[in-house]
Amino acid sequence: MTGRIEARLSELGIHLPPPMKPIANYVPWVATGNLVVISGQVPAVDGRIAVTGRVGAEVSEEDAKAAARQCLINVLGHLKAACGGDLDRVRRVLRLGGYIASAPGFTGQAQVMNGASDLAVEVFGEAGRHARTTIGVPVLPADAAVEVEGMFEIA
Repeated sequence: MTGRIEARLSELGIHLPPPMKPIANYVPWVATGNLVVISGQVPAVDGRIAVTGRVGAEVSEEDAKAAARQCLINVLGHLKAACGGDLDRVRRVLRLGGYIASAPGFTGQAQVMNGASDLAVEVFGEAGRHARTTIGVPVLPADAAVEVEGMFEIA
């Protein structure tokens, strides 16, 4: 039987991809007690980064917002693995962190990160409302336009 969160993802037309392997010396997630921390995820689709470059230069704010949404989809793929395949174990999205590769003068990082934040609420309802940090950076690994990390409370 499909769980409540999996059913919600299906309603939204979202299929969680298999989790990507780390590209450096770190683990994709760490669980301790009732917390799961997911390492930063880029907007990868089918194993390749779908949106590269700096927002406000090579990447539009709208495309970057969609990239942030894809980053959260990839975060959820790792979260599912951390929860033993059962996303109904998620009690709360505690925090999301967003890193936006930004051209000089670009100040719309918060709107870009809403792509991830809005999806968290769409998927988890009120339990998806979270604390957040969004930071503009000059460049991200592999020239990704956006990277999103998360912290979750689980049962």
